[in-house]
Parts: sequence; C-alpha cells; structure tokens
Amino acid sequence: MASDAPATLPVQLAEQPRLLKLKKMFISKFGSAPKFYARAPGRVNLIGEHIDYCGYAVLPMAIEQDILIAVEPVKTQVVQLANTNPLYLDFSTGVNNIHVNKTKPVWHNYFLCGLKGVQEHFGLNSSTGMNCLLDGTIPPSSGLSSSSALVCCAGLVMLTANGKTLSKVELAEICTKSERYIGTEGGGMDQSISFLAEEGTAKLIEFSPLRATDVRLPSGAAFVIANSCVEMNKAATSHFNIRVMECRLATKLLSKSKGLEWEKMLKLQDVQAKLGVSLKEMLTIVEEVFHPEPYSVEEICTCLGISLEELRTQILSQNTQDVTTFKLYQRAKHVYSEAARVLEFKTICSEAPASAIQLLGELMNQSHTSCRDMYECSCPELDQLVDICLQFGAIGSRLTGAGWGGCTVSMVPSDKLSTFLTNVKEAYYKSNDQRLALEKNSLFATKPGGGALVFLEA
Repeated sequence: MASDAPATLPVQLAEQPRLLKLKKMFISKFGSAPKFYARAPGRVNLIGEHIDYCGYAVLPMAIEQDILIAVEPVKTQVVQLANTNPLYLDFSTGVNNIHVNKTKPVWHNYFLCGLKGVQEHFGLNSSTGMNCLLDGTIPPSSGLSSSSALVCCAGLVMLTANGKTLSKVELAEICTKSERYIGTEGGGMDQSISFLAEEGTAKLIEFSPLRATDVRLPSGAAFVIANSCVEMNKAATSHFNIRVMECRLATKLLSKSKGLEWEKMLKLQDVQAKLGVSLKEMLTIVEEVFHPEPYSVEEICTCLGISLEELRTQILSQNTQDVTTFKLYQRAKHVYSEAARVLEFKTICSEAPASAIQLLGELMNQSHTSCRDMYECSCPELDQLVDICLQFGAIGSRLTGAGWGGCTVSMVPSDKLSTFLTNVKEAYYKSNDQRLALEKNSLFATKPGGGALVFLEA
C-alpha cells in the first residue's frame, strides 16, 4: 500500500558497502556510531513540466541516485550536520530554534526545511538533538531534485529520531509545504515521488488530494538522463517564481473574463474545473482571452480593476514584485497543452499499442518544444543536448526538472542503448573540457527506483 508509512528495513552493513563506509566516516567524525540511516531518492520527470503548481498531474519516476543520512539521536538539543563532500561545510544549530535563511539557498537550509516541517506538524517544543552525516549521489542543481530529496530525507530523519509516524502522503505534503521556507513556490511532484515511488514503475501523481497511480513503461525502451552541466539553483534566481506568478495571473485574468470569482482562483486547473470544460477547450479559451504580447503590470491592474499596490502585496510573491511585464498567453498555453500530454502519455502506457514507443517519443518532443518556446525554461545547452540525443537514436528527448540548465531525459530503444551512450558522450561531453570533467556522473540509463525509507543495522 502506498498510503502507509515509509518502510524500515533491517540491513547487514557488511553487504552494503556505501552504508558501511558512511558508518566509518560517522564514527571518525562524531566518535560514536549512528543509530539509523534515512534515504530519499532523486527523481526524473518523464513528462509534465511546470504544471504541478498549476494543479495538474505529472509523471515522474524515482532514480537510484539519492540522499543518504546517517543519524545518532543525542541528549543535547543540538543538531550537528556534516557532509561526506568536503565542499559542503559543517553546520550546527539548536534544534528548537530552527531558522531557515531565505536569502541563502545553501545546502543545510534545505535540511532545516525538512526538520522544521515535521517539528511544526507535531508542535514539538523539545525535539531530540542529533548528529547527522549526509552522503548525496544526485548531481546538485541538475534538475533531478537533489534539494527536495534533501528536504524529504531530513523530514524522515526528524520523524524517526523523535519516534513519530506519518503516512507517506502526509510526509510528502509536509515536505512540499516546508520547502517553501527557502522561498521557492513549487508544486508537490518532487516530494511526492520521493516518498511514493516503487521499484519498477513510474507514477502518475495527482494533487488535491495527493494520490499516485502506477504507470508501466514500455519494455523495449530505456530512459537515459544526460546532464547539460549547466547548473540551475531555482531558489537563487527569480526565473522559477516569475513563471509561478505568470500562471497565477493568467488564472486571475481567465477567471475574470469568464465571470468567475477571480479573487479566489489560484491555479490554472481551478479555472478548468469551475468551467467544466476539456483541456482542449481551455486552449481555445486561452486563444480568445489573451494576446501573445507581454502584459504590463498596468494592463493587468486594469483588467482586474485593482491598484498596483494591491497587485504587488496581494498577488505577487516577494521576489517578483519588481517585475514589470508578464507573459500570460504563452504560459497558459504551455500548461494546458502539457497537462493533456501527461494524460495521453499515461493512456498510451496503459493500452500499450505496438507503436507505443513512437507515440510516447512524440509527446516528449512536443513537451520540449513547448518548454523551449512557450515556457522559455530551456537554454542553448539543453537544446543542443536534445538535438544530439535525437540525432543518435532517441525516439523522444526533452529537458526535465525546472530547466534553465540541468538534465534532459531521452527514451532510447533498448537495442540502440550502447551506441547511443557512446555517441552522445563523444558529441556533447568530449567536445568541452568542463563537461568532460563532469561526464562520469552525467550520462546514465535509469530504471524506476523505490521511495524513501529507513535502514537499521541488523
């Protein structure tokens, strides 16, 4: 059952080289042994980009790369956090006065988001202190959800150390909310797949209420992740939040034009639900209501009949209050068409026609085109990488994650996989020294992995 709590597995450390190595490092760092280990995976989103925060279903799968934290609860009410990667500095804080610094999206702040979310959910005012050592294998700022995996893993650590239990769905919802402490206004895809993933299947994840449905991927194809080696930290720039606001403003203007209570409408999905029409009909409405030219803040205020002050304080997020123009037509068009592609992708996987791989590939390609042209969240390197992947045998290829850098995901016929990997390596990574240095962890085939869990030494 996906609705129960994350699993706790007894393990023989001798059979788990990575856990054993982490234990040894922990002992040399803290002078004592960890009591348990928590793991949360990264994810790759196969289709459905930038639509979770608009209320629409997405289709990710968990990957093998993960965040792993060794933990020892301690009597002092202090959290000491260290990282196996020397680039990430040690950090410590009192466990009952957790402050997340929004101005600095540094690694330990994501960890604090997870702790704070669980602490506030239970109203814990004397939480257990702990020593924690973190080991991560998800390339950072790569669009594979390293930051959300860290928030989720920290939430699981806090829960376990304080002897509390929650279902996977509750944990996913708490971690989604608590990641907003860092300032990103994201949806809930990353946290949901991190907890709800199961080995061997992708998931259709729907929101309000949160639920996950198995999606069996076609057997004759492999999914390959390729890192563009352009880093994108979505909490450090306003690109991401501007898109969220553009979707929110598009929601308000669409609602107003249709005589709905626009003040109460927050997501593009709300408009479709209230009007009771299909996604295809929503696309027609977008064409009727919006002009393709950007909207100035003055024009938006006129359309809604509000002042600039009301727009800034009541609708826009803090880091988008100085933006002067917003693209509403393009963003709404992307969201409604992408939402339809997700449902079509799932239908094709369920019905498994002979041409499934071809049809899914076409949907992935359409998704990338829409992300590039309508949502403008690609970048030259991602576009180049998509072109290279298609040139060397991928049936479908697209950016995955927030974009503006990070990774592509490509669907490649299994019999072409090894030549595909060789050729992409040659064409994209070996032509550039910086990429070549990162190439070892940058190109890999992946299968759907399992979700977050706790290991206890047997």
